[in-house]
Amino acid sequence: MNLKKTVIWFGVAMIMVMVVTGVVMFMEKVNVFATGTALSDNGWKAHFSEPLAKEAITKGYVYVTDRDGEKVEAELVLTDKGRTLQVEGLQPGNYTLRMEQKAVNSQFKSLKRKKVDFIVYDSIESISSAADLKLYFERAKDIQSVSVSEDMEESSDKGSMESAKAESSDAVGGGDHSSTNIQVEGVDESDMVKTDGDYVYSVFGGTSVKVIDIRNPKKMKVAAEIKPNDDYYPTQLFLHDDLLIVLGDKMVRYPKRSASQAEIMPMNSLTTVRLYNIEKPEKPVLIREIGVEGYLKSARKTDGMLYLVTNVHPYLWAMEEIEGDALRPRIFDSNEKEKEFMEFKDISILPGAMDPSYSVIAAIDLTSPKTSQLETKGFLGSSDQMYMTKNHLYLTALKYGTSTNSRGAEIMIWNPGKADTEIFKFKLDGTNVEFHRSAELGGTILNQFSMDEYKGNFRVVMTEGNMWDERNPSKNHLYILNENMETTGSVKGLAKGERIYSARFMGDKAYMVTFRETDPLFVIDVADPVNPKVLGELKIPGFSNYLHPLDENHLIGFGYETSAQKNPSGGEPLILTKGMKISLFDVTDFHNPKEKFTEIIGGRGTYSPLQYDHKALLQHKKKNLFSFPVSIYEEGAKEFEIDYKGAGALVYEITPDRGIVLKGDLVQKKASGQQYEEWETQVQRLVYSGESLFTLSMGEVKSYSLDTFKEISKLQMK
Repeated sequence: MNLKKTVIWFGVAMIMVMVVTGVVMFMEKVNVFATGTALSDNGWKAHFSEPLAKEAITKGYVYVTDRDGEKVEAELVLTDKGRTLQVEGLQPGNYTLRMEQKAVNSQFKSLKRKKVDFIVYDSIESISSAADLKLYFERAKDIQSVSVSEDMEESSDKGSMESAKAESSDAVGGGDHSSTNIQVEGVDESDMVKTDGDYVYSVFGGTSVKVIDIRNPKKMKVAAEIKPNDDYYPTQLFLHDDLLIVLGDKMVRYPKRSASQAEIMPMNSLTTVRLYNIEKPEKPVLIREIGVEGYLKSARKTDGMLYLVTNVHPYLWAMEEIEGDALRPRIFDSNEKEKEFMEFKDISILPGAMDPSYSVIAAIDLTSPKTSQLETKGFLGSSDQMYMTKNHLYLTALKYGTSTNSRGAEIMIWNPGKADTEIFKFKLDGTNVEFHRSAELGGTILNQFSMDEYKGNFRVVMTEGNMWDERNPSKNHLYILNENMETTGSVKGLAKGERIYSARFMGDKAYMVTFRETDPLFVIDVADPVNPKVLGELKIPGFSNYLHPLDENHLIGFGYETSAQKNPSGGEPLILTKGMKISLFDVTDFHNPKEKFTEIIGGRGTYSPLQYDHKALLQHKKKNLFSFPVSIYEEGAKEFEIDYKGAGALVYEITPDRGIVLKGDLVQKKASGQQYEEWETQVQRLVYSGESLFTLSMGEVKSYSLDTFKEISKLQMK
């Protein structure tokens, strides 16, 4: 009998051990995700995959120690429902965040790590050696060991402004010839087409740059063609006095470590700028070539200064196979005759940086193009969006949340619902680019037009959350930050369940379009940086994905008409895009905005490059004309079928009194049996000079009268 009891108790004990072991094996891991550096002014943050207990701080389950292991006084605050720990009040130095198991909210969850080391700096620090650089990339690789991505909707690449007066300058078409539609007055943006009124300079297809003589619209001709004889692919252009500035890509190979090493070595893109003297446009003369490693993020030109931003992703998998120096970005200057690596002193770690990549900012003075020094600064951490004024440059970087897989492994999630944005502000003084301050805000930034600087303050609109996530529905915010990137005021929680599709800042007013089923246009007063407030809201069908000021009381929206259809599966209706839509909004009464006029172009499938690239819009200020490329489709006989109708460009007169009036239909109707547009003749850009309008495509240039919009002549591009 005693033997039976012993066996029974032994069996029960074994079952209990197995249960406990199973619980431990399948206990969910709570991960902590944090960067290794921070600035003392900004504080340091740690993000957790699961919320910490409310008493984690008050009962000392989470605390900070110094490099000697001694507990230090620091201000610890839990935000984001316990998922984010903010640490403030630390002096520069080395620290460790320590966490006890009791900090976790549940007994069935365990901490994957119980300590995190980090360094607080007084200002951003330069890299001092190859060893330090390699250590950074090794840590960054550990942070981003696994990446999971979700599709994100494509949207317009544009929508904001420093002030409404930028739209009244010659920069947007008030002179005798057109220029690129820009965001900030006095800050030019690169584009595939530029004109000086006598010649058009164009780059299409990435193979050559053509110089087209348009002085006689009846007899246009190709005056010159720049054909690179190497692996150089031109993409963007600037004009500056007698300079043609060509931006393009060139592939470069990392140096071999030894003669016995394999011939096939990793390559990276070198953003290459070629400067041509065009005093005689028919004979461009190459005077200099400079290059910065990485893919071009954006380029600006202001007051004779050219600024480039590239993103560099070193081949970390080949760190042991290539020279250690190759972790530094390469730069090239034809004046120096060989490619060099960036100096360590010019490489810094951005606060909060976590990506195994660089953002490189390059600057050169165009007033002395042959001899001026090329200055480059490398900042560890990638960038997403760029906004620039004459005095400041802003870069943004997404910071994604973390989750765990079934094995407890930490994974990075590409998910707008779990992302914050770090915004970095740089001061510009000629070729001197210096990091100034940064700020971290909750949510994501749509594009460059979501940002603005006005009277020393930085304004930004953002979407936080996921519009299809019922547990974490999207919401939209406006923030105002002072010159030191400290938040002074905000408007939060607008249009829950929707996301931002476009934005525009006009002086002390901000306009924001969100969308899910209808298009709310918000009018926000941002005159008081401490107390911004929503003045009015307008809900209409469709949405605008680019907003363009007409005058102080009117703005134009370019986007889509939409329709709601019953969902056969039940639930929310299906929202389908229809034709392209132009809206003229009257905001004279800020509390009661109105959609005063509308124009619907084509049906479902119709699109224009303008809907994702603001530089596709041509404005003639004096004639009140707006023109853009377009491809027109109509709905077919069968459900969800679309029929191609034609492609070309449309010209509208847009005024507050007469509304939106079609003045020129430059659409080439489809040929018999044609189902889609032909890429060679599809209009990409429009320019004007004097009394003539010009459309440019891969294969041809056409000239038209600006009075009658009748075709004058056509030039085939060979």
